[in-house]
Amino acid sequence: MPIRVMLVDDHELVRQGVASMLAKADDLTIVGEAKTGREAIEGARKELPDVVLMDVRMPDMDGLEATRRIKEERPRTAVIMVTMHDNPAYLREAVRAGAAGYLLKDVSKDELLDAIRQVATGGAFIESQMLKGMLSEMKPGAATPSAARNLTKREREILALVAEGLSNREIADRLVLSPETVKSHVAAILEKLNVSDRTQAAIYAVRNGLVEQPAT
Repeated sequence: MPIRVMLVDDHELVRQGVASMLAKADDLTIVGEAKTGREAIEGARKELPDVVLMDVRMPDMDGLEATRRIKEERPRTAVIMVTMHDNPAYLREAVRAGAAGYLLKDVSKDELLDAIRQVATGGAFIESQMLKGMLSEMKPGAATPSAARNLTKREREILALVAEGLSNREIADRLVLSPETVKSHVAAILEKLNVSDRTQAAIYAVRNGLVEQPAT
């Protein structure tokens, strides 16, 4: 099954440029385009994309609010913010809104394809120290949500390391497991928590008191 991608940008030339970059990838298909935040929400509702490439600034609703609303309705849809500016403060807000990370608009074709493929399989684009900083500022909830009670002891252990910003290989080395085994556990965690990527899994874990907040 090809990865279903939706393009959101208020500039038609930008959408056309991204579409041409993705056109020859056999494992991707563009299922929709939108030029406003509201159109993006409607499009996600109708086309059920796996990945949304979301512009930051749009006339009727910015990318942050559109991302929040899409993630509320479809938490397993991964959103990548696309921006002109490398702004850590904005990235924090975007990830809190539900984004898997962000790309700059001058991204290369190979980087764009890699980003889409990574988030479609639960990956994320946020530097580990920034993730730790975000998580350390969050207030944990008091009650454990029902979805989290389905996690096994090993999955909780791996989730805690994901929240520390460790990669699958680093987790595998720490726990003396194969990277493929860790990858399978992470996929199961995302499924059980109903989130699209490891960054959102880490945020979910800290918000709901499933893991200790990492030290910055």
